[in-house]
Order: sequence, then C-alpha cells, then structure tokens
Amino acid sequence: MIIDLKDRRILVTGSSTGIGAAVARAYAQAGAAVTVHYNSSREQAEALAATIRAEQGRVHLVGGDMSRSADAARVVDEAAAAMGGLDVLVNNAGALVRRATLDQINDQLYDTVLDTNVRSVIAASQAAVRHMKAAGRGSIINTSSIAARNGGGPGSLLYAGSKAFLSNATRSLAKELAGANIRVNGVSPGVIATPFHERFSTPELLETMRRTIPMARIGHPVDCVGAYLFFASDAMSSYITGQVLEVNGGQFMV
Repeated sequence: MIIDLKDRRILVTGSSTGIGAAVARAYAQAGAAVTVHYNSSREQAEALAATIRAEQGRVHLVGGDMSRSADAARVVDEAAAAMGGLDVLVNNAGALVRRATLDQINDQLYDTVLDTNVRSVIAASQAAVRHMKAAGRGSIINTSSIAARNGGGPGSLLYAGSKAFLSNATRSLAKELAGANIRVNGVSPGVIATPFHERFSTPELLETMRRTIPMARIGHPVDCVGAYLFFASDAMSSYITGQVLEVNGGQFMV
C-alpha cells in the first residue's frame, strides 16, 4: 500500500471498464475515497462499485457525458461534493469512436473524437483546479496513448492526433499549474486488452501488434495501475511533473 493515498479524494473519469476500472479499484484498495465515472456503461460502473464496497473501499458513482463542457464540470463538482473535496483527477475518458481513413472523416466524427478526447480534459481540469487550489495541492493524471507517438493503428488519424495534443497539453499544464502546487502528468498505455480493442481491433490486427512488442504479449489493465498510483502519490512523485510515462511492454521506447 502507498500510505499517503489513504483518504485522498480521487475522481477517475471513464472508469466503468478497462484501464479506468482497474485504476479506480487500486486507488480504493490503497485507502482513497474514489468516484467512479460512467457515461453509457452504468451497469458496469455499478458492478465495479459493488466490488470496491465488498473490499471495504469507499466509492461514489457519477454519470455524465464528458464531451460536453457543462456535463464534465458537473461530474467534477458532484464528485468533489460527494467526497468532501478533490485531490486527484484522472482524465481517462476517451474514445476512438470508429476507425476511419482520411477520406472517411467527416465533421461529425471530427467533433465527436476531439470533444471526447480533448474538450473533456480541458473542461474537467478547469473544474478540478478550482477544488485543488482550495485544498492547496493536487495531481492531474491524463491518459494518453502510444498512438500519440506512433500514429496508432489503421484509421486512427483523429484519435492519434487528439492523444498527441493531450500529451503536449500535459506539459503545458504542468508549467501553468506548478505555482499552485498542482502536478500534471500522463500515462501512455500501449496495446492493452480492454473493451477498446474488443470494439475496434480484429484478432489479426492484435496479433500483428503483439509481434512488435519486445515482451511478446498484449498488456492488461492491471499492468497500467502502478503508473497511476505513482503519479497520485506525493511520497513517490512529489518532484515529478510534466512527464508522460510509456507503459507498452517495450513497443515504443523513449
């Protein structure tokens, strides 16, 4: 257990399934009060909350469409109200939406991907910073992607571009918020076995990706958990900000 996460108040957006669910559960196991956010996957979020409670964890649920600025701000404010404040925000909500080549991209897809992956982070961070400044400290952790570095798989132009924006925005926000004692870092997962790839990647594509990974396996959500625990902990990372940690089995090396 990372001792200083006990009683921390943490919101993980997009945490009903996949990496977000694993991270939210790990924070609760470390003694934090956690808010699980969902949009369309309410049933999965409720199941995760039940698991956390069965493990004696403290958990709240909040639903909302993070691609809408007003909804994103409400999600943050409701989480802070339920937990009595906010110490850590994990901006994990995001989506590929669908694979599309350049000639298949239209305004609707562009808006949906950018609103989900970029607007959500800006709006949630704006709301979170108000609570963190009131507390005198905070940590924001953004979920990027290996696609920000290598362009992603087929039809990932918008997704990869939005994640590249997010990685660089992490550095910019780290500079802007350092004076308020708010650290901003990112986690960049590689190919992880989540509902994301169940929806968007064929077994053949996943096998092609696996062959490019030195560790010779697809990752699992739990493989990403340590990075999020690390960045949330002042004891572990108090002098670290503006960093994006690659978690990809060696597929991309900095």
